[in-house]
Amino acid sequence: MKLSQFKFQLPENLIAQEPPLERDQCRMMVVDRKTGTIEHHKFTDILGMYDDGDVMILNDTRVFPALLYGNKEKTGARIEVFLLRELNADNKLWDVLVEPARKIRIGNKLYFGEDQSLVAEVIDNTTSRGRTLRFLYDGDHDQFKRDLFALGNTPLPGYIHREPKEEDVDAYQTLYATREGAVVAPGAGLHFSRELLKRLEIRGVEQAFITVHSGLGTFREIDVEDLTKHRMDSEQMDANEKLINTVNKAKDADKQVLAVGTSVLRGVESATSMGGHMKLYSGWTNKFIFPPYDFTVCTSLLTDFHQPYSTMLMMVAAFGGYDLVMKAYKEAVKEEYKFGCYGDVMLIR
Repeated sequence: MKLSQFKFQLPENLIAQEPPLERDQCRMMVVDRKTGTIEHHKFTDILGMYDDGDVMILNDTRVFPALLYGNKEKTGARIEVFLLRELNADNKLWDVLVEPARKIRIGNKLYFGEDQSLVAEVIDNTTSRGRTLRFLYDGDHDQFKRDLFALGNTPLPGYIHREPKEEDVDAYQTLYATREGAVVAPGAGLHFSRELLKRLEIRGVEQAFITVHSGLGTFREIDVEDLTKHRMDSEQMDANEKLINTVNKAKDADKQVLAVGTSVLRGVESATSMGGHMKLYSGWTNKFIFPPYDFTVCTSLLTDFHQPYSTMLMMVAAFGGYDLVMKAYKEAVKEEYKFGCYGDVMLIR
């Protein structure tokens, strides 16, 4: 497959900029891989599509407030700092992105907070935009994290063209998020309300949790036409024994297994063994999935509508079939479905 095959015209007004008033009140396009049909539903109609013994796999990663605004020493220039991951807890070292990068050099100090009380020093350049910061903080690590995150903002995706708001703190977080480590929310999971999750549970649909700490590599532009030459950024993940047993039991009973989001699908495929079962896996994955690809664990996929040229769109096309998915996207634009994490959803069965 070539990068250019994932181009389509997406009008700006179809990219959702605000969270919905109610989590589960979005539209859902249902794509049937066997018949090639495309149907239009409400998201809550998913209740009638899964039953006792079926499994839905959810990503329980928790997004931390990774977006900070600081000031450069002497000049006071406003610098945007995007926390990527903690490199060393003892020394309070963080891998970050900075904007504007041209203003930041090794040895510069950055000050955060209204009283400028939190200070960081640039100690290394990792990429053209990337830096390693050492936070100069005397307290213990837990208190440092609390103070750091208190200054942070919700790291909304770049396609949302506005500053983060108070409502994004909850809206850009799944209701079942427990394991801190992501800077990108598992978007498909944002649509589940507590009521809908409970009603699915009452129907006997089991909830199984995988952890995939999604990073900015999810949105990194692909700069090669030949997709075999693209390398994904690594993301930390964990597929534990409870998840494995639940999924494999469902597979043996010929039940449905729903991946809620592309991060889940990627994590599951990184922990797949021979014969269509899952295996224990804890570590990192840089798996890049694009057509053609054979999936053996998940029987269906719930996902947002994604941007042109994105790795998420490629994964969806691998699952649903390139021609059918691109046809569905054309239909989505025509029917004015909303794209992005605050938009509508697609269910591929």
